[in-house]
Amino acid sequence: MTFVIYLIFYHAIFVFFTWTYWKSIFTLPQQPNQKFHLSYTDKERYENEERPEVQKQMLVDMAKKLPVYTRTGSGAVRFCDRCHLIKPDRCHHCSVCAMCVLKMDHHCPWVNNCIGFSNYKFFLQFLAYSVLYCLYIATTVFSYFIKYWRGELPGVRSKFHVLFLLFVACMFFVSLVILFGYHCWLVSRNKTTLEAFCTPVFMSGPEKNGFNLGFVKNIQQVFGDNKKFWLIPIGSSPGDGHSFPMRSMNESQNPLLANEEPWEENEDDNRGPSISNEVYRVQCWKPF
Repeated sequence: MTFVIYLIFYHAIFVFFTWTYWKSIFTLPQQPNQKFHLSYTDKERYENEERPEVQKQMLVDMAKKLPVYTRTGSGAVRFCDRCHLIKPDRCHHCSVCAMCVLKMDHHCPWVNNCIGFSNYKFFLQFLAYSVLYCLYIATTVFSYFIKYWRGELPGVRSKFHVLFLLFVACMFFVSLVILFGYHCWLVSRNKTTLEAFCTPVFMSGPEKNGFNLGFVKNIQQVFGDNKKFWLIPIGSSPGDGHSFPMRSMNESQNPLLANEEPWEENEDDNRGPSISNEVYRVQCWKPF
């Protein structure tokens, strides 16, 4: 009976492990939609203009029509000269994928895919189930390792296999739990890996906690509001990846409850978000 229970738990964990791994690999990175791309006329004007200050002003004028409030370190509008688009907030260009990725976190060689808005939840779940999978194997094999160590099973030929399996499971468990713990910290602060290494720059200046909405709301930004979908690898992240709630909007509503008040986008009927709310967002990381 114990053996049957072990098999049931093993295959349940294995199914979620392979499911999340599959989703992390084959969920394509999401790119900015067409409204962020320069039109043919604007592209020609931009490329034919030789004065940098005029080019900078042209991008500022184009960005007024878009929900982008982040800037580069020099205060310029973030622009990708390879994709010819104005970058949405938290969007970065991946040199491996050769495209701009919404809310890019990093390019992962483990899954041979770029981790961003479309598959970050699946990547976190993959890490979680990988940790659980390695832990389960290590704990179930450990009792046999002790028996071999004490010489209680001298006639069995699988001693090497058990030792190897325990060693590999423990090795991967240690490395994965460190990586998973780091990403849990990022989620709790509502940061990406790029934002953790390069302080985001907003319209009012650098602010490392510009997207921090509070612990619970930060988790909901990745997993969604419905908790029954948190452990299942289906898309539930809120929004479209082009714009994100900002800490400044919470503080403008109630400075004493910045991490507790719900974020609401302040919009007029015929205009975008008010200038008072357009305070924080992220800088493009330029190693790509």
